[in-house]
Amino acid sequence: MMDEQRQLLRRIERLLESGDMRALAELLAEKRSSDIAEIVELVDNEQRRAIFDAMDDPMSAEVLEKVDEATRAELFELLKDEELSSLISELDPDDAADILSELPEEERAELLKSIPPAESAEIKELMSYSEDSAGGIMDPHVISVPEDATVAEAVDEIRAADIDEDFFSVYVVNKARRFLGDVRVRFLLSRPAGTKIAELIDPDTIYVNVNADQEEVRNIFSKNDLIVVPVLDRGHKLVGRITADRVIEVAEEEAAEDLYTMAGTDPDELDTVSVFHAARVRMTWLLPCLIGTGVTAVALMIFHDKFSVENLPLVYTAALFFVPMIAAISGNAGLQTSAIVVSGLATGHLVALRFGQVFAREVRIALLVALSCGLLGGIACAVLTNSDSAENAVEPVRLVFAVSVAMFSAIMVATTLGLFLPFLFRRIGIDPAISSGPLVTTANDSISVAIYMSLTLLLATMN
Repeated sequence: MMDEQRQLLRRIERLLESGDMRALAELLAEKRSSDIAEIVELVDNEQRRAIFDAMDDPMSAEVLEKVDEATRAELFELLKDEELSSLISELDPDDAADILSELPEEERAELLKSIPPAESAEIKELMSYSEDSAGGIMDPHVISVPEDATVAEAVDEIRAADIDEDFFSVYVVNKARRFLGDVRVRFLLSRPAGTKIAELIDPDTIYVNVNADQEEVRNIFSKNDLIVVPVLDRGHKLVGRITADRVIEVAEEEAAEDLYTMAGTDPDELDTVSVFHAARVRMTWLLPCLIGTGVTAVALMIFHDKFSVENLPLVYTAALFFVPMIAAISGNAGLQTSAIVVSGLATGHLVALRFGQVFAREVRIALLVALSCGLLGGIACAVLTNSDSAENAVEPVRLVFAVSVAMFSAIMVATTLGLFLPFLFRRIGIDPAISSGPLVTTANDSISVAIYMSLTLLLATMN
């Protein structure tokens, strides 16, 4: 925590201890809602209650919107229904929809009934879209003018608009409200008042469909350096807009989701402070991994039976020493490939979307990595088995060869999985980041160990 935030926290705690609510209200009124939100996340519920009592509704609503989901879940329990209703009414419809989506359906319905019908209708409309779509993150409030309007009429429309956020262009629609393009505000300020808006329309305005995935929207902003983009429905009618600040939030959410998925957990873990909930979420991912490692153990047991003749048990014992090396290297090699591919797919880079180009590049990299690791693994095996007892018992030359070839083969197989699975998952509608999770990494381990033990058995039984 920065020094300024520490000082603010100490000042708030002193005022809460002294019970000087008037001074607390004056202090909070001078601060940004984002700073107060950070403090609210740190204090206990009794202090949170006092802080919200000291703030007016507009500030309280902003703080409620900016705190993390776990804190907000506790605030839902702390605030009365009428308070929540007032705060929701203070928020923009898109922010209100996001917050209400976190509540149970029955409680959400009750709150919507207590909100003025016009606001409630807007929020319900936004909530009808998928929360990860352009419709789910858009602001329905836009400034639009008909195509036959003049610059003066467009300026009057801007003056009459009740929009708190900044805007950078005026959208132009026809009589059926079909989108025609936009006109930048600078043109309205630099053209004669009688100029027809139709003469200033940019017909190549970039827009997004209301059902477009938020990740696609983020990539459109990034590639085109946009500040705002209009949102159209299937009939090409204007229904809202998405601003850059909203896209930044989306980018943070998407990055966090991919990170959690690759780590073998879930963003839902942050929805509540319950350690039992967090443990349940993690075990959902870890149980399949436990099963996967069990498969590896079964494979080793099966091979143990195959090595149970002549002097092969000693070969099996020596080979077993290198199982962690094979599994770890191949698993991480596959993870590296899948992480690169997942990142490319997430950012929408065209090269990443072309499987052929990605395949040609990653296979060449994998060959170099596999050859290097196979050689180094063989050298390590040769050094570690260089003793009289081991030499007489396990024929280290064959074991070294088995380790080298198995390391090479396992890395190639793991890299292939790391390359193919993200594309496959994306094709069938599953988050590609799952291909980098513990489940797939464990599968790589099992496959690589099976390859290694099969090669060791084959080479050990050759005459």
